[in-house]
Amino acid sequence: MFSRSADIYDAIYSFKDYAVESDRVDAAIRARNPQARTLLDVACGTGKHLEQLRGRYDAEGLDLDPALLAIARARLPGVPLYEADMTAFELGRRFDAVTCLFSAIAYARTVERLDAAVRTMASHLAPGGVLAIEPWILPGAWLGAAVHATFVDEPELKVARIERSPPLAPVVSLEFHYLVGRPGGVERFEERHVVGMFSHEDYLRAFERAGLAAEHDPEGLTGRGLYAGVRP
Repeated sequence: MFSRSADIYDAIYSFKDYAVESDRVDAAIRARNPQARTLLDVACGTGKHLEQLRGRYDAEGLDLDPALLAIARARLPGVPLYEADMTAFELGRRFDAVTCLFSAIAYARTVERLDAAVRTMASHLAPGGVLAIEPWILPGAWLGAAVHATFVDEPELKVARIERSPPLAPVVSLEFHYLVGRPGGVERFEERHVVGMFSHEDYLRAFERAGLAAEHDPEGLTGRGLYAGVRP
């Protein structure tokens, strides 16, 4: 996934306001479980949301990408972090809240694996616990085949990332082309990210199959929406 670009990941996404996003996910959790104390962030990446949330919860994280986890461990000393697949993990404990943010759920790729991921996350909820998932782009909002660019302009780091998005499909293969300049030289490389395009109904059914009734906030943290459900 982001293993080639892990060391520039935070620079590329420096536009994200993790503090505001964390306030919003915290509000969504507290609205459903005011006494929530423990939290697991699934697909935690480099730990930027956990950095904000660990002061409010006894927080832990999980991710499949070892390169991103290495950055998270350096950022969050003392916070338990696990390397595991979101569709099949067992930590042996339950949490008052489980989150999966920044559209990472799209890496489940298929509806079957979406169901498995939601079921696995829900199984780690204590009674009354809240599962909050930030979806990827819904099919109706897909703009079709297009090219996008992200740029980083720091004193000792310059990045141009060009993304080619293909036509709408249930499984989408995104191509990222990087040009990275540092004082020691210029590097070029590519990454391919294969993600699932899930519908609103897919998310609702996944929550239902996991024994949770999902509520949908169409705005969510960043405009992509938020699905939240409570374990009975």
